Amino acid sequence: MAKILIVDDEIGIRELLSEILRDEGYDVVLAENAATAKALRAESQPDLILLDIWMPEVDGITLLKDWAAHGQLNAPVLMMSGHATIDTAVEATRIGAMDFLEKPIGMQRLLQTVKKSLERGSRKLHSTLSLAAFTRPGLLRDLKRRFDQLLSNNPMLLLRSPPSGIVELVALTAQIPDKPVINLAHTLEPLDLDKLASLTDGLLWCEELTRLNRLQQKNLLFAAERLTKYRLRLVAGTTHDITSLIAHGWEEQEVNLLFQSVLGLPSLRELKDEIPDIATHLLNFLAAEEGVPPRRFSTGALNALRHFPWVSGYSGLRSAVKSLAVAALDEEISADEVRQILNPAGEGTGLAEQLAPELIQQPLREAREAFERIYFEHHLVQVEGNMVRLAEKTGLERTHLYRKLKDLGLR
Repeated sequence: MAKILIVDDEIGIRELLSEILRDEGYDVVLAENAATAKALRAESQPDLILLDIWMPEVDGITLLKDWAAHGQLNAPVLMMSGHATIDTAVEATRIGAMDFLEKPIGMQRLLQTVKKSLERGSRKLHSTLSLAAFTRPGLLRDLKRRFDQLLSNNPMLLLRSPPSGIVELVALTAQIPDKPVINLAHTLEPLDLDKLASLTDGLLWCEELTRLNRLQQKNLLFAAERLTKYRLRLVAGTTHDITSLIAHGWEEQEVNLLFQSVLGLPSLRELKDEIPDIATHLLNFLAAEEGVPPRRFSTGALNALRHFPWVSGYSGLRSAVKSLAVAALDEEISADEVRQILNPAGEGTGLAEQLAPELIQQPLREAREAFERIYFEHHLVQVEGNMVRLAEKTGLERTHLYRKLKDLGLR
């Protein structure tokens, strides 16, 4: 029978849940805090974890982030709380929790959720959508061939991406099924040799090098020097060039190491005709792996997704597809529902529509870059590419203007 780890600081709740689950034949272990939970998770290797959000010292969200950052979410996690906000539940799901149980937890609700989560968890864990899903002739299949070719010659690969790129979709293509995956931007502790040994055959990745703090940069470089020994792969993305990365705190020799093997990525705008295929794969993936309701897109809905500018890139598309799947009233998602999600205020299709809601969710630096790209693209069209008129329009000196356009990846 499955083994379940219950993590809750309230002894009464631990014992009640334990009694219910043991009566159903489950093997149960109990932890009263995050430190004990860490030790028991490593020792007992549970098939499912019930994790309370509000605990003293280290709360459940922080513990969940720690497990996710170290590639240790190898069992379904159900979050529990009696007074969590919707935002907290959404954050937990985004980090990797499978479901959320509101206290007081009814027995039927508990048993049904545990059974469903164990069934889903018995399938391949940490399944990810990657370029491997796109087998039809097209830009994505060609991109995968180049990606595989480069990675076969060097286990470390840098992805040069525009701000609205598909780094996550490409980077996770390097994952070997059922092997560890670590997002370096989520690591909170220094990597050591024991940790690298536990990640053998795994993937380390990050979406944007400039988001790494100095500790995370050192973790990346520490792993980069030992990739072959531990059969690791390292895939990092960036929208910046060497000069800009140095300005963001990287040292020149470090950046030169990263730029040894480079693959340029298209933006979602350049993949306009591939967006319906990406959205359909995302919809099916989310239904199979994250338990969202099974849906399908109407032809009109796919066309609406195709023509949206997607300044927030792949993460914005993924978020929109998940929202559509959850919010749709019928099995088929309509074009009107897509427009309501992407353009809730009913604005036109000009610059205002390009300022997608997902832009607000990005870190300030990335949001500013995305806005600047929209701004200059808009005015480049207005002045028909005339740099003199563009300088006048934007109020920038031309040398600075050229540098700005280059940094944004605009011609």
